[in-house]
Amino acid sequence: MQYNTQQKRMPLPEYGRSIQNMVDYALTIQDRAERQRCANTIINIMGNMFPHLRDVPDFKHKLWDHLAIMSGFELDIDYPYEIIREDNLVTKPEPIPYSTTRMRYRHYGHTLEVLIKKACELPEGNDKRNLTAMICNHMKKDYMAWNKDTVDDRKIAEDLYELSGGKLQLTDDIIRLMAERLNQNYRPKVNYNNNRNNNPRRRYYLLLVIYYLLLKINGFICN
Repeated sequence: MQYNTQQKRMPLPEYGRSIQNMVDYALTIQDRAERQRCANTIINIMGNMFPHLRDVPDFKHKLWDHLAIMSGFELDIDYPYEIIREDNLVTKPEPIPYSTTRMRYRHYGHTLEVLIKKACELPEGNDKRNLTAMICNHMKKDYMAWNKDTVDDRKIAEDLYELSGGKLQLTDDIIRLMAERLNQNYRPKVNYNNNRNNNPRRRYYLLLVIYYLLLKINGFICN
């Protein structure tokens, strides 16, 4: 008995050893017409193995590419499509350039610096104050996530002043808007179990059931 690990390595194991043996046999056929018919038969068998992929675009094209790969690009037939080249199989993708943007405070992130720049460009008014308040609240969240300690508004004011180049300041109006935004986003936790227990109607029906059971146990109510 010969194990698969002792046989020739398959380029595309998903098709199995039987299909690979068919391809190897096609390479030994001397007559070109017979070799072409054998290749067409192999393609039909390969397509029947994955019927759910028949509607995939270029499905047939991919099958012929796979046939060429399984033959080691040595099968001399008339391919109905332009098959993949052997050197394209080892082509490495282009490297993705890493962002080299310098950030003064990495725990705030680059997006916050973009928001601060946008706030500096806005004219004085409600929009600028609201955006500044949102930025300050976000700075406090980022600072807490990084430092895991309490954060003082004075620290946020200093960082905001530094990051904006002195164009944004944490005024009393901004602090008031920050508090208002926090109150709007705050959702108190509701204890639904207590609400169910404190429901007067529910308590009334529960007492009736208990009273009925007591009467039945004591024999005042017969079935």
